Amino acid sequence: MQGAIEVSDLTKTFGDIVAIDGASFTVKNREIYGLIGPNGAGKTTTLRILSTLLKPSSGTARIFGNDVVKDPEEVREIISYLPEEAGAYQNLSGYEYLGFMAGFYAENKKSANEMLKEAEVISGLGERLDDRVKGYSKGMKRRLLLARALMMKPKLLILDEPTSSLDVVHAFHVRQMIKEYADKKGVTVLLSSHNMLEVEYLCHSVALINEGKVIAEGSPDELTKKFSAENLEQVFMEVAKLG
Repeated sequence: MQGAIEVSDLTKTFGDIVAIDGASFTVKNREIYGLIGPNGAGKTTTLRILSTLLKPSSGTARIFGNDVVKDPEEVREIISYLPEEAGAYQNLSGYEYLGFMAGFYAENKKSANEMLKEAEVISGLGERLDDRVKGYSKGMKRRLLLARALMMKPKLLILDEPTSSLDVVHAFHVRQMIKEYADKKGVTVLLSSHNMLEVEYLCHSVALINEGKVIAEGSPDELTKKFSAENLEQVFMEVAKLG
């Protein structure tokens, strides 16, 4: 059976620096899959390659059968990528920003309006969508950006640190939306996070990455058993020691 994501012997170098070193992993359709590891392990570089923003030095990566190097346009049509430091147009209102972005993805006005209604619900911002983005808190901006990423119902959602720096309330809302779209609407999710409680709550499977290599892969339960740990946080610490 074809995986949603199939990564095989993926390598990426920047001069003498090896960011990814022969990484391989597979993500199933409708799965929430997490990449965890220390800073500099290669997680963000991997996400950027899968999002067609970077080309690998060698190896292959396929998204629903589409090669990220040979078929980048096909990949971009079925994914949505939300980087850790993503931004929105500051002088637009939340509604204006979402409407502007919907115009890029919608086939017609009706489809754009449906996306906008979807985004209203996802963001949970209510009347604040009438306000300019420059007046939003970081949590509000993140919810707006998640709404932008999900409103077109991508086959694959790629998230880099989805709740970084968010307070408990905003982080809870973001996690609930991610889980709902995976469980009820069939969106496959690949995410990177340093929050191990978040990973345990959301992810069906996880890959541990260290120095560009995938050193273990499995469910959170399988990984805690493999490393004789009580939770993923302890697993993370063990991986960090290996660096």
